[in-house]
Amino acid sequence: MKQSDFIALFEKELTGDLTVPLEETGIVIQAGDTICRIYGLMNARYGELLQFEGGNQGIALHLDEDYLIAFLLFSHIPIREREQVKRTGGVFRIPVGPNVLGRILDARGIEIDGLGPIEPEAWHPIEARIPGIAERTPINESLETGITAIDALVPIGKGQRELIIGNRATGKTSIVIDTILHQKNKHVICIYVAIGQREANVARIAHTLASYGALEYTVIVNATASNPALENYLAPYTGCTIGEYFRSKGQDVLVIYDDLSNHAIAYREMSLLMRRAPGREAYPGDVFYLHARLLERAGKLLSGGSLTALPIVSIQNDDITGYIPTNLISITDGQIFLDSSLFKNGIRPAVNVELSVSRVGSAAQTRAMKQVTRALRLELAQYHELLGFSQFGTELDTISQQRLARGALVVELLKQPEHTTYTFVDQVLMLLLLQEKFLDGIELKNAPELALRYVSYVTSVYPDIYNEITETKEIRPGVEVRLVEIAREFSKIVGIATK
Repeated sequence: MKQSDFIALFEKELTGDLTVPLEETGIVIQAGDTICRIYGLMNARYGELLQFEGGNQGIALHLDEDYLIAFLLFSHIPIREREQVKRTGGVFRIPVGPNVLGRILDARGIEIDGLGPIEPEAWHPIEARIPGIAERTPINESLETGITAIDALVPIGKGQRELIIGNRATGKTSIVIDTILHQKNKHVICIYVAIGQREANVARIAHTLASYGALEYTVIVNATASNPALENYLAPYTGCTIGEYFRSKGQDVLVIYDDLSNHAIAYREMSLLMRRAPGREAYPGDVFYLHARLLERAGKLLSGGSLTALPIVSIQNDDITGYIPTNLISITDGQIFLDSSLFKNGIRPAVNVELSVSRVGSAAQTRAMKQVTRALRLELAQYHELLGFSQFGTELDTISQQRLARGALVVELLKQPEHTTYTFVDQVLMLLLLQEKFLDGIELKNAPELALRYVSYVTSVYPDIYNEITETKEIRPGVEVRLVEIAREFSKIVGIATK
């Protein structure tokens, strides 16, 4: 301010006529492409939104004794040294509301799909208070993925945080996209957050969701590899904030972070630019807190509504002992491990059941699913153990050969084509056919087709049974007897020897 301006302010203060507020103003002392150092804003807060004289905005992410460091929200608006900066007194906010459904946004909440501006219901900060234990309720409701290998062996509940982990190109994104497709008509809002992906991949995903009618209940938050590190850092918090808005309305929400490896890399880049001390693998010391405060926002609330998080993390050479993967495994409620060797052998989805776990467990399964999966994990474990012996040419006894054949049948039945999902009743009927050994002895490649034909037979000829399982979510003893009789009836029709 000029000296004359100060004199005028003092005169107004003395006369009691001061209406012009004094503003704290800083100046840019060092400017970069996406980062700047500012002197003078001594009372600024961490995460506060700053307004630059040239029209740009920034977020204060490092506070020092003499200066602060801010990252710029708009890379196309240049800033210069000695440019004035003012505090806004608020934090960065994004638009939320029902109008964001079916839209593609960037990490700042700006539409990038060319469909016109969004009319938000409100503007919410991307950092929010995490609900306490007293505000939550136990996870006891299943979130169906439509993928039999997951719903039967690694169930996911509404409000759970389940990590999807595996090498690159093992089908991690395919699993979450199929999960989104399966939520059609299930009143679940889906949010897909792409972090550091190629634009072509995100465009392909958006096209897939639109062609299956899933985009209407989905929001895509996209921060591509070509975007600044700040946008890759903000993207998952933006997606989570949108999800929390819908959860506050009592709705069930599914948020997918694809993937948090790129998120950690973006944060590492920002931390190194801010001259923070690097730690293991050059990541800053607070990288654990970075993901913990994001994933802890998931949960099922007493007031109604749930937020389910499916974070994805990439590893190398099937090594799950890396820094970021182990951090995420300790934060989440379980993991689905995708094995590259299974993927190469044509077993898709390539879920390694032995390394996959759900800490919510059977609490998130329907009673019908529990009834048909009691021995499934044991049969698979015995199969993989015996498979190692058989590869060395070891002669196996009759019981071991039977277990091998049984395990191979289970593996074949759990294979599932991409973008093909099954309801939990379809899965239950297929697994019941397996449990009652109606598929034993048939050619492996024919097992999935026969199981689907059995499901179709029950659906068309005995819809009352199908509907009862759908409504009660369990197989009553009388219904189980009828299903076995129907299986024998079906076996005669298709020419399978009854057991």
